Amino acid sequence: MNKIMPLAHRGISSSRLALGCMPFGGGWDQTPFTEEHVKEAEAAVDAALSIGITLFDHADIYTRGKAEQVFGRVLNNRPELRDQIVIQSKCGIQLGDEELPGRFNFSKGHILDSVDGSMERLGTDYLDILLLHRPDPLVEPEEVAEAFASLKASGKVRYFGVSNMSAAQIAFLQQAIPDSFAVNQLEMSLGHLHFVDQGVHVNQAAGTAVNFAEGLMEYCRTQNIQLQAWGPLAQGKFSGRDVKDQPEHIQEAAKLVQQLANEKETTPEAIVLGWLMRHPAMIQPIIGTTNPQRIKACEDAERQSQLMTREEWYTLYVTARGESMP
Repeated sequence: MNKIMPLAHRGISSSRLALGCMPFGGGWDQTPFTEEHVKEAEAAVDAALSIGITLFDHADIYTRGKAEQVFGRVLNNRPELRDQIVIQSKCGIQLGDEELPGRFNFSKGHILDSVDGSMERLGTDYLDILLLHRPDPLVEPEEVAEAFASLKASGKVRYFGVSNMSAAQIAFLQQAIPDSFAVNQLEMSLGHLHFVDQGVHVNQAAGTAVNFAEGLMEYCRTQNIQLQAWGPLAQGKFSGRDVKDQPEHIQEAAKLVQQLANEKETTPEAIVLGWLMRHPAMIQPIIGTTNPQRIKACEDAERQSQLMTREEWYTLYVTARGESMP
């Protein structure tokens, strides 16, 4: 069955995979980025482009702004690239310092200032997509609506979305915001199975241990919201990195991933991502690495998602959970 991504329904041309730029620019301290960081980012971007990735995911806080600055240097060196890619960034988290704790901020002023800062660092006059990074308990939807209206009218942001939000939180915001959200980015992977468990364990005691908002998958699919997965490779625990230090059921799942990769003549990364992309919600994985080889190892993921059988999908799910199905 041929399906298209929810992003495509909104006229956003995007690859099935996206590259997360959180590691760009070095550490999360005040140390300035270097030319080596720029070269590292260029190599990662080239690797991503070589396998068809066109969406690049940022946030204003990633490496304290250095990730966007480094990416901006890449764009400055290759200005023709801007019209060929989709740039997505996030705002709403304020990092802690010596005086104040880490906190959330969906105020109009903060949103507008954050977008201006991201555009300056990236060296672009617009963002394709802006996401609200994590829920702000003090949010006033009407204030967010005012900020979004200003950003849309000025051409600074084309589409809006959220990250790490429940269906109720999205609906609460949407009642004040006329532009329907295009994206919800959540942690989903073989190593973080709550998005599957929530539906499987309805009316079961096992469901009390599930940490995923009830009905969120169904809501996003009904509302045509693109589900994006952060951490989709689960820090490499199923694709060969440090497997020996993992719990037994993770080691067994990693062996199964490798077995399937051998049988299908592909990479473990393609199997891990293919499992996630086999879900009918058309999940878009956001792979987060600067390693060109690891990026290229993901190239076959979409094809593997199409080849993966229902039996293979469930076997991976049950093995990664470490418990049999009820």
